[in-house]
This record gives sequence, C-alpha cells and structure tokens, in this order.
Amino acid sequence: MQQYNFANNTLNLKVKKSPFLVRIIMFVLAFSFFIFPIGGAISGIASGGGLHIGYFIGIGIFSLIGFYMARIALWNTYGEETIQILENKVIYEANYGWFKDGKKETLIKNPKYSFAPIGYEEDNEGILIIASEETKIESVVKVPMSELEELITVLERFK
Repeated sequence: MQQYNFANNTLNLKVKKSPFLVRIIMFVLAFSFFIFPIGGAISGIASGGGLHIGYFIGIGIFSLIGFYMARIALWNTYGEETIQILENKVIYEANYGWFKDGKKETLIKNPKYSFAPIGYEEDNEGILIIASEETKIESVVKVPMSELEELITVLERFK
C-alpha cells in the first residue's frame, strides 16, 4: 500500500494503521477516562456525599487525558496529513478522521525536499522535510525510505 498521493498540488500522507487490538484498547481507555469520572461523581452525589469541587477537578483532569488518548487513537486509525504546495507558500493540515487541526500556512519560496530517518534503523522509515533558507516543515507520518525517495522525485518534477 502506497502511503502517499500527490495530485493537483496537494500531497496526502496516510498513517499506517496500528494493529486492531491496540486500537481497540486505546479507544476503550480513552472513553473510560470520560465515563468513569462522571459515573463516580454521580455515584458520590447519589449516595449523599454532596457536590464537591474535587468532582469537577477530577472530571476536568481525566477529560483532558481522555481527549489526548482519543486523539492518539484516532491518529493511529484515520491519521492523514494534507500538504498543499502553492507558488510561494505551503499549507499543512493534520486530519484525525473525526476532526482536523488548524491549517498552518508557511511562506516557502523554492522549496527543497529531503527526508530524515526516524525510528529504529531496521524499520527503514523516515519523514518528509520541505525546507527553504528561513523555515522548514517536517511531516509526522513515517514512510518507508523507498517511497520517500520516489515521492521526492515526483515533487522535484512538479517544480
């Protein structure tokens, strides 16, 4: 499966899905961080304990952890980066499947494409780097080195 698609000045990099069991565990944990604190607060109030500020603090902290876990689970399931390469700027957006990050615009004239190895050496994977003298954009998606070399060749021809 090819992890990239380049058409109409838009590069899509897809995340390789993690194993099914790992994704299930991550989603269950993420939603548990939302449900259990609320259930505990309702149970505590129903048993006559009254409403305490600790309930709100606990719900707030665990909801933040749950949101972060849900975001990681979504990225490992539906994750995709969209990079629009325009004449003098690059627009980057991360798509989590259920929601998207804000678009980041970077002014880059005459982009230079390269890659950097990432992870274990035997995995033979890397990330795409789009750079100019002033700034650079690094993708987050790990792509096999052979595909990255092919992608850079396609991007260089696009110039």
